[in-house]
Amino acid sequence: MTDMTDARTYDVVVIGAGPVGENVADRARAAGLSAAIVESELVGGECSYWACMPSKALLRPVIARADARRVPGLRHSVEGPLDAAAVLAHRDEFTSHWKDDGQVGWLEGIGVDLYRGHGRLAGPRQVTVTATDGTEHRLRARHAVAVCTGTRAALPDLPGLADVKPWTSREATAADHVPDRLLVVGGGVVAVEMATAWQALGSHVTVLVRGGGLLPRMEPFAGELVQEALTEAGAEVRCGVSVTAVERENGTVTATLDDGSTLQADEILFATGRAPRTDDIGLETVGLEPGAWLPVDESLRVDGSEWLYAVGDANHRALLTHQGKYQARVAGAAIAARAQGVPLLETDRWGAHSATADHAAVPQVVFTDPEAASAGLTLAEAEAAGHRVRAVDYDMSGVAGAGLYADGYRGKARMIVDLDREILLGVTFVGPGVGELIHSATVAVAGEVPLERLWHAVPAYPTISEVWLRLLETYRG
Repeated sequence: MTDMTDARTYDVVVIGAGPVGENVADRARAAGLSAAIVESELVGGECSYWACMPSKALLRPVIARADARRVPGLRHSVEGPLDAAAVLAHRDEFTSHWKDDGQVGWLEGIGVDLYRGHGRLAGPRQVTVTATDGTEHRLRARHAVAVCTGTRAALPDLPGLADVKPWTSREATAADHVPDRLLVVGGGVVAVEMATAWQALGSHVTVLVRGGGLLPRMEPFAGELVQEALTEAGAEVRCGVSVTAVERENGTVTATLDDGSTLQADEILFATGRAPRTDDIGLETVGLEPGAWLPVDESLRVDGSEWLYAVGDANHRALLTHQGKYQARVAGAAIAARAQGVPLLETDRWGAHSATADHAAVPQVVFTDPEAASAGLTLAEAEAAGHRVRAVDYDMSGVAGAGLYADGYRGKARMIVDLDREILLGVTFVGPGVGELIHSATVAVAGEVPLERLWHAVPAYPTISEVWLRLLETYRG
C-alpha cells in the first residue's frame, strides 16, 4: 500500500473532472467542504469535447434545415447542401477547440484544487495521482472519494479491427472531414444521431443493426419513425445483420457481414455500447474488481462501503450526462449530510438523498429528424415491473400546433397510465421539435401528478403542447 505520510488531506476527493465530477466537487464546496478533483484528460470530460456538445453542434444545422424545408415560403431557400466547413467550425467553437481553460477557471473560482494526471485508489480514502511527467501526488479524503470516471466506447472483438482504426463516438464527433462513404454499426442513440449528421453533411451512410430495429430502449414506434426518415434522407438501414470482420486497404474499409457479403466505405463507426472506465483506478486496493461497473445504493455510495461513491456512468444506472449531474447533486448532499453527522439520511423514494429518478423518471432526447424524446418507463418496462397500465397513443399530426410547425408533420405520442394510481409512469414523443416538450413530461412523471389534476393544466393554443390535451381526452374517451 502506498505510503501516505505526506498526503494532502481534503474532505472530498473526486476522480474524474467531467460534468459529473465537477458537480460533485461543486456540491461539496457549497456545503463548506474542501475538495480536490483529478483529471487525466480535459476538464469538462466526454460531454464537453466528444459527446453531447459536439454532436448537437453537428446536428443543429441539420435539424434547422429539415424544419425549414417543411415551411411554405422558406423551403426553396434551403434546397442546397449544408456548408460542411461552416458546420465543422461551429462544432469546434462549441468544444472550445478542445481546450479546457474556461472550465479550469470555473474550478478555481469555486475553490476546488485540480490535479492533472491519472488518479488511482491506494487503499481506503487514499488516492495517488501520477502526472504525465511522472510526478506523483498523494491525496487523502476525510469523508469521501467519488469515482466519476465515466465510460469509454466498447468495441467488439473482430479480426482486423485494430488495424482499421475505426471511428468510435469520439472520432465521429471530432472528425475534420466528411467521408464519402460511412458505415455505422449499431442502432442506438450514437448510431442514429451520427448517421443523421453525416448523411446530411454529405456522406453516403449505411447503418448496420444486429437487432430488429433502431432505438431498442425506446418505444418501438420511435425507432420505426427515425428509420423511415433516415431512409428517405438517402441512408440505407439494414437490420438483423452483424459484422464478422473488417480490413482496411489503401484507405478503404471492407466489412464482412454474417451472410458472407461485403460492404466498402471510407470510414466505419462502431456505436456498439459503452464500458466503464474503472479498469486502472486501483479498485483492487479496496477489494473491488477492476473494470467492473460499481453497484451503489440510492445515495450513490458503493455497496458495502462507508466512504466510496460511484457517480455517473460508472455505476451503470442511467448513462446520460444530465442524469449523472442529477446523481452528483444527490451524492453531494449525501456526502455533506454524513460529514455533518446527520444521523438519518432521506433515502426513501424521492428523498433528498435518493436518486429515485434513475429508476422512475429518466428523460432523454434523441436529436434526429424527427426527434425522439421520452421520460420514465416504456410500456414494456412498466409491464415487466408488474404495473397495471394502459398505453394511450395519439397521432401528433392531429394537433393544430404541429400542422403550423411543419407541412406534413409526422409524429406520435404515447403516455403510460398507471391504472391503479391514475398517474403517468412514462411519456414518449416522436416528431419535429418534440425535444422541448419532454420536460413537461418529466415533471408530470417525477411529480406523480394525478390525471385529474393534469386535466387542469391547460396547454396554450396553438402549440404542439396541445398534444397533452389530446392524450388526456383519448384516455377519458
